[in-house]
Amino acid sequence: MKIKNLFLLFLLVFIPFLLTGQDSSAVVSSIQENTGFSFTSLYRGLLGLIVLIALAYLLSSDRKAISWRVVGIGLLVQLIIAIAVLKVPFIKYFFELLGMMFIKILDFTKSGSEFVFGDLMDTESFGVIFAFQILPTIIFFSALTSILFYLGIIQKIVYALAWLLTKGLKISGAEGLSTAGNIFLGMTESPLLIKEYLEKMNRSEMFLVMVGGMATIAGSVLGIYIGILGGAEYEGQLLFAKHLITASVMAAPGAVVISKILLPQTESIKSDIKITKKQVGSNLLEAVTNGTTQGIRLAVNVGAMLIVFIAMVYMLNFILMQIGGWTNLNEGILALTGGRYEGLNLQFLLGYTMAPLTWALGVPVQDIATVGHLVGEKIILNEMVAYFSFGELIAEGAFHESKSVIMATYMLCGFANISSIGIILGGIGALAPGKRKMLSQLGFKALIGGAMASLLSATLVGIILG
Repeated sequence: MKIKNLFLLFLLVFIPFLLTGQDSSAVVSSIQENTGFSFTSLYRGLLGLIVLIALAYLLSSDRKAISWRVVGIGLLVQLIIAIAVLKVPFIKYFFELLGMMFIKILDFTKSGSEFVFGDLMDTESFGVIFAFQILPTIIFFSALTSILFYLGIIQKIVYALAWLLTKGLKISGAEGLSTAGNIFLGMTESPLLIKEYLEKMNRSEMFLVMVGGMATIAGSVLGIYIGILGGAEYEGQLLFAKHLITASVMAAPGAVVISKILLPQTESIKSDIKITKKQVGSNLLEAVTNGTTQGIRLAVNVGAMLIVFIAMVYMLNFILMQIGGWTNLNEGILALTGGRYEGLNLQFLLGYTMAPLTWALGVPVQDIATVGHLVGEKIILNEMVAYFSFGELIAEGAFHESKSVIMATYMLCGFANISSIGIILGGIGALAPGKRKMLSQLGFKALIGGAMASLLSATLVGIILG
């Protein structure tokens, strides 16, 4: 039997045993999300849906061509996923089982990191050192994704999801493959599944590829967000693992809904589904090596990005605080916010600018500014910085309601930020040079679409949470 088949058999047989180290029933029962019905939550959630759909309608390039059937079905699919994960016991358990698998993988990463970094992995002695305790997660997840791709597992799952999206939402086969692929892959990796079709795509198809990339997160960074938000506690990691996975799945139909309002399909499309063959290696060992190398590049990029962007936040806050001191605004802001904000800073400006929107979407009133500044950080800076800030706020107990925490998890889940426009232009532009002008024209609109898709998921979940 080939090594490839032996490894696949190992995964199928032994994955269930990887989870036996935890008492899953006790863990599941210990996590109680409030899912009681609330008229207030319902009308504010409906208001949020109206606001998002109306905003997309106003920004649409061809309002008469919008297929409201596609919009309705897409919203229904998102709602069904949210209800199933939060309300239906066996589906809820299935997503928690996926979460347990991710957490177990985090444990494996920790074991490898302890061998290399030794005592530096001891958080009690040295505290949390991001470079040693968090970034290695990206490397292992990247290698594991490469293995699953080599075995053909990811392709089969993506094909099944693409078939559902294509048949249910009447999008082209290439659009379905790219959108489904984004649930697992990054916004530059997913288009590789359809690289043979990119040059032939019309504007609406290409726009969905871009929005789908902006609205989701890659599996290689999913683990890092679980670690940032869940901390060292297993129950916390499981809670955020389940919701992050759900958010990425919900983002797929959400991206279709928003993109087909902003840029409706007016041309004929092909519904054939055929995955472009992408070789990650000629054998299993090469696949692991290539995945590890890619993970190292991504981890270094993430580390450098965090250094720069967080430094920029502190620099901007220093300038704003100086202005606040000269104008006596700092004292007024301190009094207005009850000490929540020390004065004029980026978080205060973003929080109160985005607060009306987060209120409309159903975030509890006490937390609208806090959630608003996280959404603003995600769009202006990036989701990594926003999740990092989010994790610190959770540790500080800054949120008044658990509903705010869960909704923020969905709002931040996506690559919709200004720097991602450049990443998409470089990534997809290299695969389809003839589409570079189109990509540059649609870049900023795709950012808006990706952000709105994440907000759409959070609003629907907020309605159910009550």
